[in-house]
Amino acid sequence: MVIDVAPLLRGEVKKIDIDYMLTPEALDGITFDNDAHVTGSLTDSAGYMRLRLLAEIGYHGECARCLAPVDGVFSLDFDRTVVTEEMLTEQQLEDMSDEYVLIDGNILDVDQALIEELVLGFPSRLLCDEDCPGLCPKCGKPRREGDCGCPEKEPDPRLAILKTLFDDHNDEEK
Repeated sequence: MVIDVAPLLRGEVKKIDIDYMLTPEALDGITFDNDAHVTGSLTDSAGYMRLRLLAEIGYHGECARCLAPVDGVFSLDFDRTVVTEEMLTEQQLEDMSDEYVLIDGNILDVDQALIEELVLGFPSRLLCDEDCPGLCPKCGKPRREGDCGCPEKEPDPRLAILKTLFDDHNDEEK
């Protein structure tokens, strides 16, 4: 969204309300219900401008442990100081991504910074439950559905020859 901040800079208003839909970037393995709903405001307090946004988007994906469907709503708080390029030193310009949003003339474009923050803030792994036990490595049955009957521990196949030696020894004692 492109915001004309001229009324704020001229002191005509102290606050600009923001409410729009933002198309997010596609994420691997995630489908979004629709565009992100972004609400918030741009405020001016004695020349100090602050941009506060809340972006919410519904999503669908798979649990990283058991592959069950996961649905939810991701919310992101976006809070930045709005500045012009002249207000920052070269060092601040290099490090500005986390603290500032730049005005270009009288125009503030928040989409790129907000999309970047959505991508970085979205969970890298979705879970159906925080304590999801995952899948059985042998048969692939979801462990949350109960015991599958597979052995918990399996002996190391490299040491199987030793087991035969012990079995032979036990047979001789009988």
